[in-house]
Amino acid sequence: MGALDWIVLSSFLLFVAVYGVWKTRGKKDVQGYFLANKSTPWWAITISVMATQASAITFLSTPGQAYVDGMRFVQFYFGLPIAMVVLSITAVPIFHRLKVYTAYEFLEQRFDLKNRVLGSLLFLIQRGLAAGFTILAPALVISVILGWDFRLTILMTGGLVILYTTTGGTEAVSKTQLLQMIIIAAGMGTALFMIFHRLPPEISLDKALHVAGKLGRLNVVNFAFDWKDRYNFWSGLIGGAFVALAYFGTDQSQVQRYLSGRSVAQIRAGLLANGVLKVPMQFLILFIGAMVFVFYQFVTPPLFFNPVETAAVKSSPYAEAYANLEADQARLSGEKRESLRKMLAAIDARNKEDVDAASQELQRTGEAELGLRRDAVELIKKRNPLAETNDTNYIFLSFVTRFLPVGLVGLILAAILSASMSASSAELNALASVTVLDIYKRIVRKNASDRHYLIASKMATVFWGIYAICFAQFANHLGSLIEAVNILGSLFYGTILGIFLVAFYFKKIGGTATFIAAIVAEAAVLACYFFTEIPYLWFNVIGCLILIAVANSLNPLFAAKKQATA
Repeated sequence: MGALDWIVLSSFLLFVAVYGVWKTRGKKDVQGYFLANKSTPWWAITISVMATQASAITFLSTPGQAYVDGMRFVQFYFGLPIAMVVLSITAVPIFHRLKVYTAYEFLEQRFDLKNRVLGSLLFLIQRGLAAGFTILAPALVISVILGWDFRLTILMTGGLVILYTTTGGTEAVSKTQLLQMIIIAAGMGTALFMIFHRLPPEISLDKALHVAGKLGRLNVVNFAFDWKDRYNFWSGLIGGAFVALAYFGTDQSQVQRYLSGRSVAQIRAGLLANGVLKVPMQFLILFIGAMVFVFYQFVTPPLFFNPVETAAVKSSPYAEAYANLEADQARLSGEKRESLRKMLAAIDARNKEDVDAASQELQRTGEAELGLRRDAVELIKKRNPLAETNDTNYIFLSFVTRFLPVGLVGLILAAILSASMSASSAELNALASVTVLDIYKRIVRKNASDRHYLIASKMATVFWGIYAICFAQFANHLGSLIEAVNILGSLFYGTILGIFLVAFYFKKIGGTATFIAAIVAEAAVLACYFFTEIPYLWFNVIGCLILIAVANSLNPLFAAKKQATA
């Protein structure tokens, strides 16, 4: 990075932190700290909801996901618009009418205290760990730039988020998210432009799309139903709808964003706008990853994208073996470029036989390159058996730091880091609200002053920030961050969603039947994860449906017992 990059990056991050603290200084009560005094307009709700979901993981790991697996991950979001409509009709008016601070407060009003505590604990476990992922992502960025140990950078980025989240609460999150989304949009748009600018002059947009399509990176939609296929139209539409219902309807990190809305109409407008904009946004981010893949077909890519592990193996006794692998890769990359040009010429000439022949050559070259990467990973593991050998999260970062001009590197990195600050702050604020309002105030200290709860909320924010930082120290070995965070959520979301759906739609089912059904459903989801190969999106459907079925089966027993003792 050049001096200009550092100026752009550091100036923006400092400005965001100071601005968030200054605009929200002097919050005196819990409602102002958690719900921004219910003053948020619809457009700010849309931005806040999108920014909370679109963490640095989205902008760092998603392009890498498209690089290695194509654009089929976009199907994950196909159920989101449906979920936004359902929530606008059901959850929004209920939450707003009851004037709840948290989603789980509603569970006590509908059922009993034990269901409120269970819902809160499931959220705290899942979202506390997920916050570690969102703090880890920018730490990877800084560790690559500075060559520092990523554990140190986790402390730095996590500490900055804790500072302005603790100081300003929900309104600090909302005030800074607009600025962060602006810089994110500018940064990602600039990255896409620079990819096309860096391609060889003879490679037009049309030819770039041909390359991406022929090499399997434009595989957007697959209508074939297959239980073993993680991403297809049906898993995205059905499983994705359940995920979105749970995330936006029961996860306090999202619910808190729209509980601060001025009215039901404003909240609905904000959620529906998010449903319209989210899928195109994810499509564009994945498209950036597909185009990075095309770019690296004409430029020799790193043999392994994690520069820290690469530098370590190059300074080890395995340096010569690694250099030989790099030489082989450079040779294969040259052969691949020649095959690509043959394929594009054949496409222009409409010569199907030559297109097929060139495609077969590319397939053989691609398989040989994968073999070299496997050999490289083996060398890295020989040097350090505990080394992180999944480099998906470093792919987009590698392009940014190696091929963008001075100044733009700082802009892109500011976009990634600001996304992390936005999502992490929202998560910490939500974790604090649930800890204080659903656990501490309800069970430990019921009748303290508002000032006491405000101080407790800030202390809880610090606690969960430290908790997330600690988990982030170990989360780098879990592969693609965008998949890991969604797998984690899917282990809990089905159960939480089932509790809320029973509360909304099954008025005769009581709290005890629902509580026991939730335990059974969560055990079933964990069994699916550990002992089956069912793709994780279906966990949300399985957990939810099992809970509803078990609750309906058990409720007559408890209803009869209640009548007998009455």
